[in-house]
Amino acid sequence: MTSHLKAGDPGVVFQDGEVQQPESRKRNGSLARAVISPEALRTLPAEFVKRHHVLPLEISNGMLNIATAEPCNQQLIDNIRLLSGLEVKETEAPAAEILEKIAESYQLTVEQLVENLSPGQGTAIESRNLHDIEVMANEPTVINLVNVIISTALRERASDIHLVPFEQSLQLRYRIDGLLHEKPPPPKQLHAALVSRIKIMADMNIAERFLPQDGHIQIHHRGARVDIRVGTMPTIYGESLVMRLLEKTSKLLTPRELGLDAERAAQLNHLVEKPHGLFLTTGPTGSGKTTTLYSILSSIYTPDKKILTIEDPVEYELAGVAQIPVRPGRGFTFATGLRAILRQDPDTIMVGEIRDTETAEIAIRAALTGHQVFSTLHTNDSAGAVTRLIDMGVEPFLISSSLEGVLAQRLVRRLCEHCREEAPPADAMRDKLRKMGVREVEGQFFRGKGCDECRNTGYKGRVGIFELLAITPDLREMILKRNSSAEIKSTAQKRMITLLQDAMRKAVDGQTSLEEIVRVASGDVLE
Repeated sequence: MTSHLKAGDPGVVFQDGEVQQPESRKRNGSLARAVISPEALRTLPAEFVKRHHVLPLEISNGMLNIATAEPCNQQLIDNIRLLSGLEVKETEAPAAEILEKIAESYQLTVEQLVENLSPGQGTAIESRNLHDIEVMANEPTVINLVNVIISTALRERASDIHLVPFEQSLQLRYRIDGLLHEKPPPPKQLHAALVSRIKIMADMNIAERFLPQDGHIQIHHRGARVDIRVGTMPTIYGESLVMRLLEKTSKLLTPRELGLDAERAAQLNHLVEKPHGLFLTTGPTGSGKTTTLYSILSSIYTPDKKILTIEDPVEYELAGVAQIPVRPGRGFTFATGLRAILRQDPDTIMVGEIRDTETAEIAIRAALTGHQVFSTLHTNDSAGAVTRLIDMGVEPFLISSSLEGVLAQRLVRRLCEHCREEAPPADAMRDKLRKMGVREVEGQFFRGKGCDECRNTGYKGRVGIFELLAITPDLREMILKRNSSAEIKSTAQKRMITLLQDAMRKAVDGQTSLEEIVRVASGDVLE
């Protein structure tokens, strides 16, 4: 079923519950930065401009200025004149640029769609009758509203969508570049229908509202396949819902593109090219650990090497790599999957996360028996990986014999290149940095002023800060003696760039700001 907005309203077309968008291309023409008049947009329906590759730009002196891919098409001009009631002036532009601008200019917002609801539509959904909620979940209005929420999040480069109910309201937030941004929410009365609609799309049980559930949605957006992981959690005011957006066709970045300098990228390459041993990435949730491992696996893959991964879930697809999702509900955990993988004659294994002693011991024994093993841990710094494994119950001699390297990382927001400007640090900022362990705050620093390109945040995208710990003979001896992580790090710092040092380098280079460094981690983490 195709659902349309009424003629003249800004909007997009949705088909079969899937966001329909034109192919994306790099916007570098004059049309990309053109400011479109809202009054002009209201003169032509969204479906008409999309079908005919024509975009109203502005109204001036009673004349409608349009961009068109078919200049001198008299029938088209007559139709536009009839629909708008205005004389028409043409400007020629490539069809791809017009479609891109149409997708942006006619993008319906949650606010606009909610405003178009008839007075009875919102209050009718207060009923908790399951049949009524299911009927409303399949109404075009609710379908369109869910699609607008998802398409807006994708357009704004969000990684997660949060929909949380409270007593009198709903809260809608997008996580963009690691921070949550609040958006105008739908009415509270739509909550049950919206959650049910998303559950239907994710093949979840809409009748179960009092237990957590997980589901999965797959859509196509601007020519790219997007996987959406859906999770619900019951609260006192209804189900809270989170959607994680994963673009499966996203380009994998190299270690240099992720933020490693040339020297440490070369050192990393040396560590991961070893034929056996354990290599770990560490950091908090959302710090890009798995993305880094994907980048490493992609760089070391050759047709004569068998690479297997076991993940929860599989976030990106790697060419030439067999990727296996865990299914705890069926008893297929990291530990059981890892045992099975070892019978598949692999050369390289990636374990999505070491969560327990059993998985840790199997991974380490695999590394000791000639396999190359990669995995992640949740620790504050690189040296903390050693003590974390010991705390899990792994014997120090096993860690000392198998561990080759640890890469600790964080993600900081990248300053917008369009509005970046010099900003000498204030005295208060210098004091904060000194408490974090920065002895001298010297150099040229920057901040983001805010512009249209970065949605006035001053930041656009993220970059990694890293701490690469290579396990040397003296460190292996310290691991055997159960030295603390602080002692291991103190010894390693003589030849290692720490997270804080790397962060300060990136601030001086203008990649991030001092405020962002302070926000991401406190001094006891970065020292």
